[in-house]
Amino acid sequence: QVQLVESGGGLVQAGGSLRLSCVVSGRTFSSYVMGWFRQAPGKEREFVAAISWSVGSTRYADSVKGRFTISGDNAKNTVYLQMNSLKPDDTAVYYCAARRALVISTTQDLYDYWGQGTQVTVSS
Repeated sequence: QVQLVESGGGLVQAGGSLRLSCVVSGRTFSSYVMGWFRQAPGKEREFVAAISWSVGSTRYADSVKGRFTISGDNAKNTVYLQMNSLKPDDTAVYYCAARRALVISTTQDLYDYWGQGTQVTVSS
């Protein structure tokens, strides 16, 4: 069975940093595209970043380019989201997701597995 477990969320002041982690079990890590999505209260879930680890390609939402970095560790079956220069607008529940493909997608409906989410709160 595939399981995704996020961690690393918390409360941080504007301009600060956090690193989120997503541990993946139950499949071959390198055969999946891994993505991060987020959902703020009262808003729809939106794409943040994704990585195709086997290909080495990444993609970011325009709102986080230059501030967030997605990376992976095959040996640990773990995907990371390093978040720098955080803004209050980044406040949301962040979800890790996996897609059985090599091509990155920004559409949440194309992802097959989801974690439980981790809360990120950025104060002003």
